[in-house]
Amino acid sequence: MAVQKSRWICSNASVVVNRSWMRCWSITALRADHSVKICLIDETGTGDGALSVLAARWGLEHDEDNLMALVLTPEHLELRKRDEPKLGGIFVDFVGGAMAHRRKFGGGRGEAVAKAVGIKGDYLPDVVDATAGLGRDAFVLASVGCRVRMLERNPVVAALLDDGLARGYADAEIGGWLQERLQLIHASSLTALTDITPRPQVVYLDPMFPHKQKSALVKKEMRVFQSLVGPDLDADGLLEPARLLATKRVVVKRPDYAPPLANVATPNAVVTKGHRFDIYAGTPV
Repeated sequence: MAVQKSRWICSNASVVVNRSWMRCWSITALRADHSVKICLIDETGTGDGALSVLAARWGLEHDEDNLMALVLTPEHLELRKRDEPKLGGIFVDFVGGAMAHRRKFGGGRGEAVAKAVGIKGDYLPDVVDATAGLGRDAFVLASVGCRVRMLERNPVVAALLDDGLARGYADAEIGGWLQERLQLIHASSLTALTDITPRPQVVYLDPMFPHKQKSALVKKEMRVFQSLVGPDLDADGLLEPARLLATKRVVVKRPDYAPPLANVATPNAVVTKGHRFDIYAGTPV
């Protein structure tokens, strides 16, 4: 039986995939040419070599002394900071927990990110989330009807996202629409933003920004993430290609104390407590 090929591709993609079963495009031209070192821990007790397969897929090399650990548990894949065990594990969960509560009881179309991308009436833009992180904002947009392509360059974070998508796709309640609306591309946004086709109506950017020096108040997730990837020092370089790619607008999420991305001010923004969503014009077709 012939398979339906995805219409969402990148011109440098090594494969064109069947959207019905593949969670992540492999974009070898955009991957790093060296492995990423991290402590790899298998807690499943199955001995089936699944962690070795995962490490090979994402280009990860075991480093026993690394303070960051990627742990395969019987339930999910998670990231831990070994020198701060009280922080617990960080993992992607689109099915339960906070994301399920946000989907069922959150603001939906009234959420700030939904307003910022321009959702109104029947208009549900096609979105590229170029700095996916744990995929939370992308999931919110997908849950209200947008089709979202997530870009994530860090292979550890991409592996966490892929694991979360696998469990989400298999869920009886959300799996159907999640497969149609939310996909992952493992690639550097700096390169991929010039290659993606078809062009999205909206590009969403949420680059990592250093938190104020109140470490006790910083979320555990941010502390773990900053230890893994650090701030997005090249984030300023994303704005111009994002504006060239988006046909309608670019939305940049910033802490309320942060300057505009690339120091390019805009009068248009959706403002919330602690954050703002700066809005820039894209480039019409």
